[in-house]
Amino acid sequence: MAVQISPSILSADFARLADEAARVEGVADWLHVDVMDYHFVPNLTLGLPVVESLLKTTTTPVDCHLMIADPDRWAPGYAEAGAASVTIHAEAAKAAVRTLRAIRAAGARAGLALNPATAVEGYEDLLPEIDMLLVMTVEPGFGGQRFLDMVLPKVSRARGLIEKHGGEIWLQVDGGVSAETIERCAEAGADVFVAGNAVYGADDPAKAVRELRALAERTGSGPSV
Repeated sequence: MAVQISPSILSADFARLADEAARVEGVADWLHVDVMDYHFVPNLTLGLPVVESLLKTTTTPVDCHLMIADPDRWAPGYAEAGAASVTIHAEAAKAAVRTLRAIRAAGARAGLALNPATAVEGYEDLLPEIDMLLVMTVEPGFGGQRFLDMVLPKVSRARGLIEKHGGEIWLQVDGGVSAETIERCAEAGADVFVAGNAVYGADDPAKAVRELRALAERTGSGPSV
């Protein structure tokens, strides 16, 4: 599994998003955009118009993580706008299969996110419909939270289910990923790492991305929890 680093602009300066995206251009695999609606999570960030503007300013593929109450209605629009990956929450989707297929039909990778308390086993049947499984390692809604070690066994179980079914499904972790936690995530089987404060809280975000990648790559992939 190739390690991929996805800096989260939730920890960037919202007044300078184009400049903040440029700071990791060429070193980050993705630019992670957290869309929050103050309904599914108790926070309000940005929406489709801002994503459309951001897409015009960066060549880094944009990974949209929709923490919203009605992803079935809104998710395809982010793919149609040019986001390379669009992830919806299992807890919010009412027609997950239809929505995931609509995301793919619009040309984006389809992702399914699970909150810390949501069991991965209940969504095993949806694995053929997704390109990425996101296991939240904090409660969704705010950046800068402390990493939840209790989720690591679920990451490992998720990797096992992915390997059982085969295919090219990426396993992403989001929340509290840093130099202190990324190796444990990689050991559990994750291969895509969202990092907010660990990147944009650093003096040199590009250097931080390189350092996180090196830490994850030196850890043998595959479940060990």
